[in-house]
Amino acid sequence: MIQFKAVTQQDGGKLRKYYKDCQYGLCEYSVGTKLMWRPVLHPAWAEIAGCLVVRNEHDGHWVFDYPVPGPEGDEDAALTAIEQYCLEQGAAPVISVVPECKAARLLARYPYVRVSDIRTWRDYVYYREDLQLFAGRRYSGQRNHIKKFRALCPDAEFRRLTSADEAAVRQFWADYEAEFPKGDNAKARDELELAKKMLRLVNKPWFIGGGMFDGEKLVALALAEKCGDTLIIHIEKALYSYTGVYPAMVQAFADACGDGCRWINREDDAADRGLRTSKLQYGPAKLAPKYCFEPQSELLRHVNAIPELKTERLTLSALTEADIPAYNALVLDGDRNRWWGYDDVGGLGGPVEERSFFDVARKDFENRQAVNFAVRLDGKLIGEAVLYRFDCRGGAELGCRIDGAYAGHGYGTEAFTAVAEWALYKVHLTRVVAKCFKENQASYKMLSSCMRKNGEDETFFYFEKLV
Repeated sequence: MIQFKAVTQQDGGKLRKYYKDCQYGLCEYSVGTKLMWRPVLHPAWAEIAGCLVVRNEHDGHWVFDYPVPGPEGDEDAALTAIEQYCLEQGAAPVISVVPECKAARLLARYPYVRVSDIRTWRDYVYYREDLQLFAGRRYSGQRNHIKKFRALCPDAEFRRLTSADEAAVRQFWADYEAEFPKGDNAKARDELELAKKMLRLVNKPWFIGGGMFDGEKLVALALAEKCGDTLIIHIEKALYSYTGVYPAMVQAFADACGDGCRWINREDDAADRGLRTSKLQYGPAKLAPKYCFEPQSELLRHVNAIPELKTERLTLSALTEADIPAYNALVLDGDRNRWWGYDDVGGLGGPVEERSFFDVARKDFENRQAVNFAVRLDGKLIGEAVLYRFDCRGGAELGCRIDGAYAGHGYGTEAFTAVAEWALYKVHLTRVVAKCFKENQASYKMLSSCMRKNGEDETFFYFEKLV
């Protein structure tokens, strides 16, 4: 099981090990974004197969960044680990803020997936040279504003920020808040507080801080981070009372701090109309997409209701309320279920009631997490076959148990084969897997007769059936 650790300032160096050479070009793949937005996204991280994997929270659900590989990193192994982790936790393996360069890889990975690319999330990415020079007709407005600023403040200069500028930064925030135009905007105020906290980290080796000074007065500032060939701007603030200071600061920062970078990422616009207008006026080279991949179970796409399957002797169909007494007896048979591999009673998380197991099976299908087939002989429930643990990549696991009174007649093999065939040819899975305890010779014999052995460990034999 993956052990995720909440991101803290002390983790900055470990995260930076992956982000410093990351070419995804999106602001989320940076130490600054992880630290600044901790109170909102609650990021947690782990190192898996030589990759950095970050789990965030969004709207009450987990979403995972695309893995960031180190020199020997295995992205596919990291993705598999995320999928397995989500399977164990009963969560959807949502991979979010996926860079464009990785989208095709995920499309090929998941047979069924919902993909979104929300306009509000897209980062504004500029050529560094454009912001450094403001050359050409389209930047005439920026050049005119800079001329006005230079006329008003001829001695203004840009310089790197250090801890020695702490008093100037503190005064800047006081001046900025005094003329803050969005004082009644709670979201903007929250962002401002996060920015103030972040700027206290200006001396960390991961960040580049700079400011425009009019004499000893700080009138604009920025904090950025180099990730691959992209300079990611985490904070940009300027005093509105200084005409033209904003483009002057943008140009000076790109010139002084963007060496070695081809791109400058000024992050998204948070659906703020003013920010969107301003960012577009600077002529972005692209609005970098951030795809969200939500893999879907084949059950969701192909199974509206549990069907009836018929074999030579058996009928397999959905559990009904009339089955509850027989189903409870099957589930509570301790001697038989020591080989089942799952604690039905413990899995309830509460006391056993008459409808408990029936309701779990019903809800699992409603949520398209599993299909529980009642195995019937002459209409009587004698067992169940369960297709579950859909892995989002065309695979699922199959289990079968038969009442002890009917054991030894091949009913398990018959039921198991029927559900496996249905899964492969009607649900359109590519792979059905199963396992049995090594001590369970009856199950081993049954699985060997209808599946291919696919490995073992200290506890189980593993089997699979492919299309």
